[in-house]
Amino acid sequence: MNAVRRERLLATSEPRASARAEPAVAQPLRMWHRHIAGVRSEYGDSHGLEGEIHGLEATTTCEGGTTRVVSGGFRATSPCAVSSHVEDGRSAPAEAGGSLVAHDGARARGNCTWRLILAAILLFSGGGCKRATAPAPAGAAGDGPLLYCSVDETFARDVLSRYEARTGRKVRVIFDSEAGKTTGLVRRIQAEAGRTGADVFWSSEIFNTILLARQGRLAPYESPAAADIPPQYKDAGHRWTAFGLRARVVAFDSEKVDEAGLPRTWEAYAQPELAGRLAIANPVFGTTRGHVAAMFAGWGRQRAEAFLRGLAEHALVVDGNSTAVRMVISGRCDLCFTDIDDVVVAQSSLPSLLCLYPDMGDGGTLMIPNSVALIAGGAHTDEAKKLIDYLVSAEVEKLLALSASRNLPVRAALREEIDMPMIPASTLSYDAIADVMEEAIEIARRILAE
Repeated sequence: MNAVRRERLLATSEPRASARAEPAVAQPLRMWHRHIAGVRSEYGDSHGLEGEIHGLEATTTCEGGTTRVVSGGFRATSPCAVSSHVEDGRSAPAEAGGSLVAHDGARARGNCTWRLILAAILLFSGGGCKRATAPAPAGAAGDGPLLYCSVDETFARDVLSRYEARTGRKVRVIFDSEAGKTTGLVRRIQAEAGRTGADVFWSSEIFNTILLARQGRLAPYESPAAADIPPQYKDAGHRWTAFGLRARVVAFDSEKVDEAGLPRTWEAYAQPELAGRLAIANPVFGTTRGHVAAMFAGWGRQRAEAFLRGLAEHALVVDGNSTAVRMVISGRCDLCFTDIDDVVVAQSSLPSLLCLYPDMGDGGTLMIPNSVALIAGGAHTDEAKKLIDYLVSAEVEKLLALSASRNLPVRAALREEIDMPMIPASTLSYDAIADVMEEAIEIARRILAE
């Protein structure tokens, strides 16, 4: 049930003849690159980095090394050997109030070539982080609906361009960064309560959407286009609709890693034998945030904390899922936690990249859907509803399934049509995961930054 994904997952423009068939031609896929401070780093043998980072751009220096952070605002200290240059920190949170800590190099063994683990990105203070999402486009009410979107821009642009070409309606859109996926836009929606902001939220996950609904930031809308979506993927109060599932997976280079030796359960990946070989995305943001919360919901606090403490001893924490995959592609690490779409994209660069669907302990891996919602107080309600109708349609779900995003349709008939069988999935409810998310992330932030 949890067998290694052996077939090439590269997307085609037409339905596949078989879910296990090898595509005749590997289509080139463009990887997207968005970075937060701490992503592109080179480590050397210098010592004693310590400094305060403030303002839009600041530099700290130590013997033999320089650290540059754009849109900074946190303290950087290093008790161990480090010489790093951090570039393109365009989305780094300001007013973070955290610490950039480089742990002893002994924790980064095995095939990870760098000598330390940076835990800084785990210490951003939750409410104080200020995302660097672009300001909302100015314009009158007739300018069209404003969409906040945390779906990867490559895929979302294709969907939106089709909508605009078909309807003649213009959609203004603001995307979040790879490093802060969803979280920055969620905070923006929260901050805009009581005043006109965006009209539609299209998220790459479901958990923060549920929390926004509970906070009263989403308005009810029952789209007729979602009539064939199973009830477990729709809010009982019609405040959100989910579709297009992505599996949480372990990706690895099959030319370097013996698949037979990989654990078949998520919990087993906290083993010390993986020290220095495993990369994970910062759990404060993106789908890793929901995955960690699912561990707390499914395993209980004690087991989940034990798992995180195991990871803290040997895992390399990076800014996002695609960055974690790049660690495997570059050979710096052997395996990583990520989403299936990041594996699909990366296979064009590393054909030997495969993935495993570890069990959460209840029959399968965590499946995270897209979610779409009408934001309360928007200025373009009618146009927003039309956009939602399109986004939750079977047509869009099929587009995402056949794209490099490789989203698994929630519609059983569509899965059968394009020959994409359902992956063994966890039975945890999304509401149960959302219930424990805030507590889980605070605990994860603390443990992985110790």
